[in-house]
Amino acid sequence: MMIASCSSSSADKNSQVTGSLDTTRLSPVETKAPNSDYKPAFAGQTRIGGVKTTTAYEGKVLSEELNKPWGITSLPDGRLLITEKGGTMRIASQDGTLSEAITGIPAVNDKGQGGLLGVTIDPAFTDNRMVYWTFSDKTAKGNLTAVAKGKLSTDEKTIENAQVIYRATPAHNSNLHYGSRILFDKTGNIIFSTGERSDLETRPQAQDLNSALGKIIRITTDGKAASGNPFANRTDARPELYSYGHRNVQGLAINPATGDLWESEFGPLGGDEVNIIKPGKNYGWPTITYGLEYSGKKVGDSIQQKAGLEQPVYYYDPVISPSGITFYSGNDIPEWNNNLFLASLSGMHIARLVIENDKVVGEERLLADESQRFRDITQGKDGALYAVTDQGRLYRIGK
Repeated sequence: MMIASCSSSSADKNSQVTGSLDTTRLSPVETKAPNSDYKPAFAGQTRIGGVKTTTAYEGKVLSEELNKPWGITSLPDGRLLITEKGGTMRIASQDGTLSEAITGIPAVNDKGQGGLLGVTIDPAFTDNRMVYWTFSDKTAKGNLTAVAKGKLSTDEKTIENAQVIYRATPAHNSNLHYGSRILFDKTGNIIFSTGERSDLETRPQAQDLNSALGKIIRITTDGKAASGNPFANRTDARPELYSYGHRNVQGLAINPATGDLWESEFGPLGGDEVNIIKPGKNYGWPTITYGLEYSGKKVGDSIQQKAGLEQPVYYYDPVISPSGITFYSGNDIPEWNNNLFLASLSGMHIARLVIENDKVVGEERLLADESQRFRDITQGKDGALYAVTDQGRLYRIGK
């Protein structure tokens, strides 16, 4: 059996790790004891059997010069647009060369988990050069997750005419659980995520349809509720809401095979989730969860299943702290096709989930020996995966 060497002792630019792996189904990749004795709702909902990639691949460090990168997306020419938590953006070429900091971005509150967060570009970027991002905004009433847009200047040095188009109210004096990823759906509308701000007093707002906390939200490029949203005709709900009952969603991706929206969200002590998002559905937090309070006490009534509340496709106990996610649709590594890749913070690896019929049937850990907190991951125009880490690295993962 050939085992990949998925580690690198060198921290030099362009250091790399390689892999050529076997085909046998293995024991689950998680070997640590769970925090709770909760039982899954169905077979394969957690601790699925391990798999190993058979195609040779490499993980290459392209740069170590980023400053707390948070979000990454591909530009039409194959370069990468990256947000840095402190409030700047940079463009990275595919050899890792970084631009100077892009200016013109509204100030962010980068305390705690806040800062400049998710980023995406307009589907018509080639023509309009519009960029959209989420960030933690400090207001007179507290902090909140906000969405902004602006035009990348021709010389790529600044964002022109930046404006905030949406604020996820109510504001709260916490620096935790902002979410927040952002993407465009096939209709040209924006989908982004918020957290419930962590505190016990705000946690119930994940279930409140008159609050934007703990939600996935769908808006137009002008910040208005998008047409066709599930609560549009209800007087007791915000029309921009798409789904609710979320704790802290830091991963959003559309499955290219089905068109479904998938997400990843942080659990507390155990209970990280991967969900398929359906409009109008309630994903349960804090009523149901597979996690515990950080103190070890039970959350609420200690319920894991309840009628009318959605079950996660997959959950983790102990947590891996999943942040950005992406589906693979490249040609170089066919066995990765339609697999979901999760950037893992506390787990310090990239999780590969093999998906069949909307179920997880296998899991692999990539770059687990790199000792990096992987924050976001995307597929590049060249078909490779690109990931950024809290420590400032940019990786290319592929052939």
